[in-house]
Amino acid sequence: MSRDLAAPQGPSPATDDDAPAAPAAARTRPLLRAGLGLVLPAALLVLWHVLSTAGVFSPVQLPPPLAVLEAGAALLASGDLWTHVGISTQRVLLGFLIGAGLGLTAGSFIGLSRWGAALVGPTVGAFRAVPSLAWVPLLLLWIGLGEDSKIVLVAIGAFFPVYTTVAAALRHVDRNLVEAARAFGLHGLRLLTTVQLPAVLPSVVSGLRLALAQAWLFLVAAELLGASMGLGFLLTDSQNNGRTDRLLLAIVLLAVLGKASDALLGVFERWAGRRWT
Repeated sequence: MSRDLAAPQGPSPATDDDAPAAPAAARTRPLLRAGLGLVLPAALLVLWHVLSTAGVFSPVQLPPPLAVLEAGAALLASGDLWTHVGISTQRVLLGFLIGAGLGLTAGSFIGLSRWGAALVGPTVGAFRAVPSLAWVPLLLLWIGLGEDSKIVLVAIGAFFPVYTTVAAALRHVDRNLVEAARAFGLHGLRLLTTVQLPAVLPSVVSGLRLALAQAWLFLVAAELLGASMGLGFLLTDSQNNGRTDRLLLAIVLLAVLGKASDALLGVFERWAGRRWT
């Protein structure tokens, strides 16, 4: 019998050329997903260009993308663009942090306390149905035209999604898990932060994402409160002055900033998932 026939027939060792295949494929997938995510915005941009240049809409109704870009460049050159973006981002960030923090606290209380759910839950649910613009006259009367009224309105928008999702999720935490944690001496706030909130982490992050989107929506209403800067002010001022190019620019910037902030929450979700799950 020859040596070739007598040799063991086990799996051949991987070669150096084969080793990088899996990491390369792993790196390709996020790039592919990002590329697919850009297909629809690119198609909408092309459609926008066609509709604005083919005479379907007048330049006043729908300026071409290049005109919107030029309006953005003019605001950038004057320094107003960064001021609008910075002030709106600051208002959303502060309002979101305040509203989400209060929503997390109230949602934890309602979700873990039957008495709290019975006493407070119906009232909070009723306030949740109040439209954002309905708060504007009261905030003007109570707080005035300063920054505080705008941040409070954004915080109201961020409060309810976090409150609702956290309260509902905590009611369904596995009781056996909670009892096991109590057996190890975990109670109160330590039990909440160590066991119960990590157990409902996906729901908490979903509530935070909804709250962030709601904060950007409430921003426009907030900047109706006598604002002189910000993207909401840019929207209304452009409408009043017939500057549709700047109006569309404000809408595009709101969309980009909303998506960017949501992506940052996605990074937090992955970090929290690795730490607590």
